[in-house]
Amino acid sequence: MRIAVIGHIRFAVTEPFPGGMEAHCASLCRGLALAGHDADLYAAGGSHGVDNDRAICERPYEDVLPWAEWRGTVQLEDYQRSAFERAWQAVLQGGYDVVHNNTLFPDLIDWAARDGVPMLTSQHVPPFGKMREAVLRAAGDPLRPVTVTSASQLPLWSERPANMHVVHNGIDTELWRPATDRPAADRPATDGQAQGPYFWSGRITPNKGTAMALQAAHRAGVAMDLAGTIEDESYYAREVEPLLDARRRYVGHLSGERLRRQTAHARALVVTPAWDEPFGLVAAEALSCDVPVIAFDRGALREVVGPCGVIVAAGDVDGLAAALRAPPSLATGMARARAERKFSLAAMIGGYETLYRSAMAAARGMKAVA
Repeated sequence: MRIAVIGHIRFAVTEPFPGGMEAHCASLCRGLALAGHDADLYAAGGSHGVDNDRAICERPYEDVLPWAEWRGTVQLEDYQRSAFERAWQAVLQGGYDVVHNNTLFPDLIDWAARDGVPMLTSQHVPPFGKMREAVLRAAGDPLRPVTVTSASQLPLWSERPANMHVVHNGIDTELWRPATDRPAADRPATDGQAQGPYFWSGRITPNKGTAMALQAAHRAGVAMDLAGTIEDESYYAREVEPLLDARRRYVGHLSGERLRRQTAHARALVVTPAWDEPFGLVAAEALSCDVPVIAFDRGALREVVGPCGVIVAAGDVDGLAAALRAPPSLATGMARARAERKFSLAAMIGGYETLYRSAMAAARGMKAVA
């Protein structure tokens, strides 16, 4: 198939990835290519592999109209509309079999109906405002199927559309691999200490609960490394930085092999959202490295982690500290087997391919009737 993948334009799709949506777009394009498809990514300028013809806008909108300052304004809406209108015209002229929409821009869903274009929309966040309304306008339309990233998202739709399906995000399990020099979870390291520090990875912002992870590390008396983009500098300065010391370190915004190595050597990955995570990509990445996960019970994390870690009551810093004092001990290979079975690129692409084909069949049916 020839597939146009349209990405969110808040950030460029390039490493180090600012967040899960950008990492997902990169993994999606890689997975489609590995499956033999011809996929073109339409994304903000500066995105990896995106030439000028497929750059939706010269610069990501976060560089021009930062979301925290311009959220809900006419200026930000107009910036996005102009960018996505250009992208849509390029898609219409590109001879694609199907479009995969990974944006938060609602009009694309309506444009697909107007122009008879088969398009799968993947919802990477909980339903909100205009995007929710656009998905509901497409309810039941086989031309415009919708996916959510976890079963935990379905109850958030009081009127679940008949064309809504669950397809878990996938990761490249060939890149996210166990460390060959890391002691097994049920064996002590050569120095008699448990392997590696705990690891926290993600956007440093209040809704990711970074400070709560550090508070728990202090109470438990354990080492922890943090990595990720500092999205909210005032939050970092006020609540995160004062908790850093020789044993609780910020190691930077890591990319590629450095991030994978840090994850693979962790004693466990710690995930502390202060909102209902629609998926939790970092948890799946850790499982693929055969690393257990200790997480707050928010959103999809229980669904992703399964038996391969410890789930703590949401926001319970003392409970998190207790879990850090006694990390889970899993049989070697248990976490990775779960990732390979449920969260691999092949599993994700297989789910998407089924929906691509059904949308394409609906488009053919419309043309036959016309």
